[in-house]
Amino acid sequence: MNTLSFASSVLFPSTCQQRLHYNRLRLHSNRLYKFSLSVYCYDSCLACSSIKLHPAHARRLLACATNPPEEGGVAVMNFEELGEKDWSILESDSTNSKEDLGKIDQIMRAGNVTETSKVLISLGSDDFVDRLAESCPCQFLLVVHDSLLSLASIKERHDEVKCWQGELIYVPEKWTPFDVVFLYFLPALPFKLEEIFKALASRCSPGARVVISHLKGRPALEQQRQQYPDIIVADLPDRSHLEKVASDHSFTLKEYVDDSSFYLAVLEYKA
Repeated sequence: MNTLSFASSVLFPSTCQQRLHYNRLRLHSNRLYKFSLSVYCYDSCLACSSIKLHPAHARRLLACATNPPEEGGVAVMNFEELGEKDWSILESDSTNSKEDLGKIDQIMRAGNVTETSKVLISLGSDDFVDRLAESCPCQFLLVVHDSLLSLASIKERHDEVKCWQGELIYVPEKWTPFDVVFLYFLPALPFKLEEIFKALASRCSPGARVVISHLKGRPALEQQRQQYPDIIVADLPDRSHLEKVASDHSFTLKEYVDDSSFYLAVLEYKA
């Protein structure tokens, strides 16, 4: 049985004290899987019986019970009402295309992941997380995401991956220092670049690599901004701004690509 623990979630605040078990979380496209999710909740006991996901993540229903499952009383809630955004923006329109997989491999290589690396991925796509987990063995892999459902799906596919639901700048320092940080979709992070690098400076090991990427590049980002205004809240930094902010927090720009179909920036931490 897989167990997934979150310090915070869109369902229940992390400050609560009573432990509860979501005993049958079912997900991953049209296939159903058993999953165990452990969270903290308020003193009023809520038992979740199942979550079913549409492949396109367009509709998400959460079935919750105010009493234990055996006592009945199950109610159905629309998951969007609980704050879950449509993160399908992260997934490629041409899933597993040769071109996109080549770009993903280029992003992974930029991180120089080794078997002793402690790696953090922020807002990674399914393709990226899967490929990294399967082809780049490392000591520790943490995926940070805003979406509880995305993390649950990742945990179902890769039990060895650590998942944390919350914001990048609040990642607990108990898992640090990181040797590699992939900011796979920076424009969705609701923080100034200065705040992000300040947080990373206190969580990276000497020589750590930070890889910022966008699989489709700046022009595609502007199109995505029109379609997903609630998710795209920032820009991809230009070279001069990135170098200035990075330098202020002891990071050095090692590689920079900003063309019409791909964005990649690689930085190294000089503690």
